[in-house]
Amino acid sequence: MDHLSLPFDPEDMLTRLRPWIETESPTYDAAAMARMVNLAAADCAAAGASIEVIPGRLGLGPSLRARFPHPDQGKPGILVSGHLDTVHPVGTLTQNPWRREGGRVYGPGIQDMKGGNFVALEAMRQIRRAGLQTKLPVTFLLTPDEEIGTPATRDLIEQEALQSACVILPEPCGADQSATIGRFAIARYNLESIGRPSHAGARLGEGRSAIALMARKIGQIEALSGEDCTFSVGVVHAGQWVNCVSSRAEGQALSMAKTDADLEDGIARMLALSETVNDVEFRITRGVTRPVWQPGQAKDLQLFELARKIGADLGWTLTHKPNGGGSDGNFTGALGVPTLDSTGLRGDGLHTLNEHVFEDSLVERARYHAGLFLNIGPETWA
Repeated sequence: MDHLSLPFDPEDMLTRLRPWIETESPTYDAAAMARMVNLAAADCAAAGASIEVIPGRLGLGPSLRARFPHPDQGKPGILVSGHLDTVHPVGTLTQNPWRREGGRVYGPGIQDMKGGNFVALEAMRQIRRAGLQTKLPVTFLLTPDEEIGTPATRDLIEQEALQSACVILPEPCGADQSATIGRFAIARYNLESIGRPSHAGARLGEGRSAIALMARKIGQIEALSGEDCTFSVGVVHAGQWVNCVSSRAEGQALSMAKTDADLEDGIARMLALSETVNDVEFRITRGVTRPVWQPGQAKDLQLFELARKIGADLGWTLTHKPNGGGSDGNFTGALGVPTLDSTGLRGDGLHTLNEHVFEDSLVERARYHAGLFLNIGPETWA
C-alpha cells in the first residue's frame, strides 16, 4: 500500500474537522487557544503521536508538539509547522457558521490554516493505521501566534527547524494548487499618538487631539509605498467619549519588501515619521520582522521536485512561486532549512467572513501529504 491507495474517507474527515473549526481560536484569546490546543492534542494522540503542550508566553496561548514514533526518533526528520490561531474573534461562527454548500465548506479559519493542519494530521493517521513507515521521523509543531507575526514562538519554531531535515507548512495552496518557495520580508510597527484631553464642548481649544494627528500620519505612512516597499495601516484604536478631546490613539502598520535591504530602507523612512506636532507626540516603534526567504535555493527546489512528482501521481501539474504574504516559512526558509510552504487546502476568502475550502481538496491534499511523508528521505537531497 502507498499514498495512492490509503483509504481516506471524506465524510469521516469532515465530521472530525468540524470541531476544529467550531473551536474558535483568535490569537489574542489565550483561553480560546488553549481549548483549541487541547482538541488538537487529543486528535494527535489518537493518531499515535506522543504529545507535549508547551506553555504560552507574552499573554498568548500554548503550543503543541506531537512526535510520531519512528526507529530514528531524535534524528533530523520532517517538521510540519502550522498555526492554530485565526484572525476571527470568538463569535464569528454566527456570521460564518460551519456549513456545506455547493462543494464548499465554510467556517472561520478553515482555509488559514486549520484545514491544512488537519489533513496533514489525517495523512499521518492513515499511514499509521496502514502499518506503513515514513523514511524520516515526523513532528508536528502547532503554534498560537502566526497571525500577529509570531512574537512568542519564533525561537521555538527556529530551534525545531534547525534540528529537522526539512519543513512543510500546510498554509493554503494557490488557486492553481501551487506551492510557495520564497516569501517577501515583512516588518510590523506600533503607532502611538499622545495628545492632551479637554472637554470637547466647553474647552475645545485647550485640548490637543491624538486622533487628528494619527489621521494625518496614516496618510503619510501609506504615501511611503512604492515599487520596492509597500506600507499599510491595518489597526487603529482611539477615543472613548465623543465629548472629550482624545488624548491617546494607537495603531499598527506593516511594510513589505522583496529584499531585506529594501525593507530596512523602508523601516528607516517609517521611523523618521516620529515627531511632535502642536504638543501632540507621535511615536513609531518597530515590531516583529519576518526576514526574506529567498526563492530558488537549491535544497528548497530539490524538495519541490519530489513534491512535483507526487503531484503528478495525483494528476496535477504542480508549480511554485514566491509569495508576498508572510508565514512561519519566512523563518525556516531564511535559516536555509529546506522548506515547502502552501501545501494546504484549496479555497478562498481567507481572513474574511466568506472563508471556505473546496470539499474535494480534503482527500486530495491529505493524499498529497501522505505522499510527502512517505517519500521524503535522505536521498531527496542527494
